[in-house]
Amino acid sequence: MAPFPSLAAEAFVLGAGLGTRLRPLTDERPKPLIPIANKPLLTFVFDRLIEVGIEGFIVNTHHRPEAYAKAFPEASYRGRPIRWSHEPILLDTGGGIRKVGGWFGDRPFLVHNGDILTDLPIAEAVRQHLAGDDLATLVLRSGGPALHVGFDPMERKVVDIRGILGREDAPRFLYTGIAVLSPGFLRWIPEGGPVSLIPAFLDAIRRSGRVGGIVLDQGRWFDLGTREAYLSVHRELARDPGPWAPLCWIDPSARLAPDAVLEGATAIGPRCRVGSGALLRDSILWEDAEAAPGSRLERCVVRDSRLANGSLADADI
Repeated sequence: MAPFPSLAAEAFVLGAGLGTRLRPLTDERPKPLIPIANKPLLTFVFDRLIEVGIEGFIVNTHHRPEAYAKAFPEASYRGRPIRWSHEPILLDTGGGIRKVGGWFGDRPFLVHNGDILTDLPIAEAVRQHLAGDDLATLVLRSGGPALHVGFDPMERKVVDIRGILGREDAPRFLYTGIAVLSPGFLRWIPEGGPVSLIPAFLDAIRRSGRVGGIVLDQGRWFDLGTREAYLSVHRELARDPGPWAPLCWIDPSARLAPDAVLEGATAIGPRCRVGSGALLRDSILWEDAEAAPGSRLERCVVRDSRLANGSLADADI
């Protein structure tokens, strides 16, 4: 039996963003499919959701939807089905949820950003939500780069976002991109075209007071929104893989010259080739990429089927 039988069996994963801050790495791959130590970021999200009993996934797509079909040709992961919700016109976070809201029936459902890596104990958020009557429960952290959510820890209520409701007295927290939503929340999302979740949250706060939150400072949380963050998470996982161990830093199908040298947080993907005398430090090779003989790469990312040659630093090939 699932640990939370009153929770929807499927979770919604936001995968339709453009990944503009990560370009050119996201030119051909949606951000949730960029590899972390040779494993698509999205599969780390799936693994975390499976741990709380999720039995299937709904993922919205927009940019390069064919890449998702290539990554999951059977539309499944670890025996759990994946349903795609394609958006020819990007609907933003609120519009994407509104589009699939009816798929969850009358049960609360989990929403998880597809571009974060975390081992937060999200079961605690599910437990709190199911025990109360809030329309939404936002997973928060007390530290981070964007402390925009005004939260009353005593009442466990979100009271403001970005100061728009004037609650400057409320302590500020980071929204992690993870939430539990009840079906009743959907009516707060305006009908029509693209819409962010923020106006819906604000409207529900203002008119119902039923947007809750939970602060989960345990574990780690990474937002892979920038190139530096992408390389940094590899360095962090090389230092301490934590619950994600063991990681595959060198794919078995890769071919490395005997005298090639790999240093730091370097990942070599499927069918890659690293030539004689090459030195790679804190660099990442995606599928079918190649580092030429004698090349020197430092903090580089070599995308699918590209060739890196010469001495390069902080380059995306």
